[in-house]
Amino acid sequence: MSTGSARRGVAVSVTASALFAVIFLIAGSLSDWGSEEIFGWRVVLTLGTLALILPFVPWGRAEVRTLLSRVRFRPTLILPGICAAGIVGVQLWLFMWAPLHAMAMSVAFGYFLLPLTMVIAGRFFFADRLSPLRKLAVAAAALGVLHQAVSGGGLAWPTLVVCLGYPVYFVLRRKYGFDNLGAFAVELLLLLPVGIFYILSGPHGISGNAAATGWVGAIAIGILGGLAMVLYLLASKWLPLSLFGLLSYVEPLLLVGVSVLLGETLGWSALLTYGPILLALIFLGVDSRRAPRLRRPR
Repeated sequence: MSTGSARRGVAVSVTASALFAVIFLIAGSLSDWGSEEIFGWRVVLTLGTLALILPFVPWGRAEVRTLLSRVRFRPTLILPGICAAGIVGVQLWLFMWAPLHAMAMSVAFGYFLLPLTMVIAGRFFFADRLSPLRKLAVAAAALGVLHQAVSGGGLAWPTLVVCLGYPVYFVLRRKYGFDNLGAFAVELLLLLPVGIFYILSGPHGISGNAAATGWVGAIAIGILGGLAMVLYLLASKWLPLSLFGLLSYVEPLLLVGVSVLLGETLGWSALLTYGPILLALIFLGVDSRRAPRLRRPR
């Protein structure tokens, strides 16, 4: 891989993580909007953004053609597709809901745990081997989770939805060969009726009965969501898996920063939670040359 491609890959990966963090921050600032209404606009506008990008890039057209061809010859694939759309719909809604309800830190913690739960899912569903470093990562993460569970009276439900829900989503996509951006666009298409319903039934609807800053924020969330997913995919194509894996941990760090900006706090005891988790992520990053990464919509 050329130095130029690696530099572009690092740049777009960090940019994608930053865009997801910006989306998180904007959602937390729209206090007079409901999370369902923001979710609706995100689905509509992200789908629109992808519709303006995918037809004009060769790999995007190829992904859509392959997907449609497989479904045409095997219509039963629609069922797991609907299941995957439902799961990712919940995750996209949660990403809008949490920063509005003082649960941003819980969601960020879920994203810290996600690489670890994905390792476990790979072991059970795809018979992936756990190398010594992966075993150390799981053990270190278990210490952090144990401290959080004891000190916080258990793991918050948004944390569990993220770190347990996404592995199910990834297993479905990998099992049926739909691990690409074209499939994500189809999932958004399946969610489109729900998104339109939430927009029409929301407090602002399409009448424009909202402050201009609110509309700018809602539109920005949708457009940035589409751009971030495209950049994330490009990074996965341009970077070695080891470096791509390490850079994927930038996002949860940024989400913690956004959580603090939104008014949530981290005490010193958090070191006993996040310290082992960060150590586990370092172990996974070193070992990630052997671990194929999965693409994740937010």
